[in-house]
Amino acid sequence: MAARRDRELGLQRRITRRDFLDGTALAVGAALIGPRWLHALEPEPYPPALTGLRGSHEGAYEAAHALRDGDFWKRAGAPRDTGEVYDLVVVGAGISGLAAARYFRQAAGPSARILVVDNHDDFGGHARRNEFRVGGRLLLGYGGTFSIDSPAPYSAVAKKLIADLGIDVSRWDKVVEHGVYASRGLSGAVFFDKQTFGVDRLVKEPAEREDAVASRGRRPTADSFRKFLAETPLSEGARRDLLRIQYEPKDYLPGLSSDQKKAKLARLSYADYLTTLAGCEAGVLALYRSRPHGLYGVGIDAVSAQDAWGLGMPGFDGLGLDPKPGPGMGLDAIRSDEAENYFFHFPDGNATITRLLVRALVPGAMPGQTADDVVLARARYGALDVAGAPSRIRLSSTVVRVAERGPAAPRDVEVTYSRAGRLESVRAANVVLACWHSVIPYICEGLPEAQRAALQSATKVPLLYTNVALRDWTAFAKLGVSRVQSPGAYWSSAFLDLPVSLGGYTFPREPEQPIVMHLGRTPCQPGLSARDQHQVGRLELLNTPFEVYEREIRDQLARMLGAGGFDPARDIAAITVNRWPHGYAYQYNSLWDRFWLEAKETPCEIARRPFGRIAIANADAGAYSYTDAAIDHAYRAVQELIGRA
Repeated sequence: MAARRDRELGLQRRITRRDFLDGTALAVGAALIGPRWLHALEPEPYPPALTGLRGSHEGAYEAAHALRDGDFWKRAGAPRDTGEVYDLVVVGAGISGLAAARYFRQAAGPSARILVVDNHDDFGGHARRNEFRVGGRLLLGYGGTFSIDSPAPYSAVAKKLIADLGIDVSRWDKVVEHGVYASRGLSGAVFFDKQTFGVDRLVKEPAEREDAVASRGRRPTADSFRKFLAETPLSEGARRDLLRIQYEPKDYLPGLSSDQKKAKLARLSYADYLTTLAGCEAGVLALYRSRPHGLYGVGIDAVSAQDAWGLGMPGFDGLGLDPKPGPGMGLDAIRSDEAENYFFHFPDGNATITRLLVRALVPGAMPGQTADDVVLARARYGALDVAGAPSRIRLSSTVVRVAERGPAAPRDVEVTYSRAGRLESVRAANVVLACWHSVIPYICEGLPEAQRAALQSATKVPLLYTNVALRDWTAFAKLGVSRVQSPGAYWSSAFLDLPVSLGGYTFPREPEQPIVMHLGRTPCQPGLSARDQHQVGRLELLNTPFEVYEREIRDQLARMLGAGGFDPARDIAAITVNRWPHGYAYQYNSLWDRFWLEAKETPCEIARRPFGRIAIANADAGAYSYTDAAIDHAYRAVQELIGRA
């Protein structure tokens, strides 16, 4: 039966298992050909067009894991000295690393020698670009960082970099076609899966939202919400509770001041608030449990009730809380009108930012002149690391040791990396570590113990950002949906691409045209602390083969969209699973981080202290998983190096 179901879902089709070179599928026998033959067929593989399991791909993390496990140096041998000497080496070619290289270039001048090293086969870090060609049409998707936005206002530093790259955020309403889905009657829906709710059922949301970035706390009318509930498989008790917490305000903490209530809510999970204070049935938890996944990487069992209030979730109207943030409130839950108005999304997400940064550093690697023409520009990966160039970007190179030399030798830093199974080393007057903080204690010798502990506490949030290229979106049009939340299913979110046309790239406006669909999953284990849930989720991602992801994609889409005529064997053209075992920067949580609740010095402040000629960047340095944090800490790290000189 399982084999028959797999055939019905289309798992026998080769297209999703092929890698794409130069945007073109290899012949069916390509899976039988070794990597060297593939390189012979295509001298310059094009990473954005590779499908299958991407993100933290095979070959990108093995050396780092061996280093963590204490096995690496037993077999590594001595590194080969390349003889290369740089003014700056940056470890990490994500937004923070590339921004640090740009800031150093601006400060040190055009003759400064800069090398950026990264363990992946593509630049951008989590700001990754996915490309597909379906029916002769180019489709773009984001493999990680979604957009220029943040719950807090961008700093002057971050705004200036965005503007210097030629990005005009005020153009957003001119490049997005807000009504393309709504004009066809498409809106959101909730998919109730049979494993969780006893039946597979797709129910349209009770109120329409303009697009996927609707403001928080927007609420349907009572009548529309009542109609929605009547169509769900939830119990009568759960329906009554949901109506009650939405439309019957009650003070569940009587006799306390607003500040006292916030202090209590900061120490109580939203799940506990709903059950112990609001007296809700478990079915209410089942409906809301995955709502915070996209922000926190955990469910309502590990997010404070105070944060849930800030995010506009129901049950707080009767408490009489004043609008100011409470102690230990998560940054994502603090509203800012200025921040909400500063938003921009490119078809490939913030991969456009990294492509513009690469163009500024290595002009020959990224043709074009503007933020518009970079959208369709084809990166020249062979030009990233050219001998003698003032700036170089070296991919597929995992840094395994960063150590200052001296006092006998000239005072500089030796950087050793593993590439193609061999060790090589370069020297630099300065180093910026723009990699994950949890990696730094394994590669940087001599760190103070307090700083090592602070760096290791930066547990990353595991994520799956999956792009599915569809041959058309007629099933969505027939069902009247453009996005679906699935609180109990494997993939908790699914939505059609934002309707953005820019720089010659045109959004597929007609349902008969190919389109990119995005799926999201945050693996977590309710009942554990947030950090422990992230560790469990990371192991799940690393131990799950692509075949499992593909089966879950095809099965869920068939059950979710089948009533609209969706056939996964026919309608799915390609799949790219962006696996990020180390995804978002960990953001502090009042339930688990007492220092945050008590406004004491944070681990990230200790972790980012400069160490000799080594400065530390990355969004981890702010415990804030947004692009502006990556930029701000790149700038700070470079200023620390320049100030020391």
